Amino acid sequence: MESYTELTVLDQVKKAVADNTAVLLYFYSDHCAPCLSLRPKVKALVDDQFPELKLFFINSEKFMDISAHYQVFANPTLVIFFDGREYRRESKYISIPQLAGEIDRPYQMIYG
Repeated sequence: MESYTELTVLDQVKKAVADNTAVLLYFYSDHCAPCLSLRPKVKALVDDQFPELKLFFINSEKFMDISAHYQVFANPTLVIFFDGREYRRESKYISIPQLAGEIDRPYQMIYG
């Protein structure tokens, strides 16, 4: 008889947060216009300025258990982790320059 562990998507997200030094979880809904317009800007910010930051997009309507686990009640919500600990959380009205400033200091301390 084989033994195995069935991983859920929530388990995979928790493992990603635990296994990576810097993680950004981007919670969104396909019915949220700000979510859709902000998404490429956040992706470009991470690609251009913070390449070591692991970025995960999570559809909060499809994966309600993940949203509940991370206590996400609004879209868009960005949750930033460093060393497995929540560092910052931004919801609704998110400024890209402000977000960059929030990420930069701990990111530079780790990767600078």
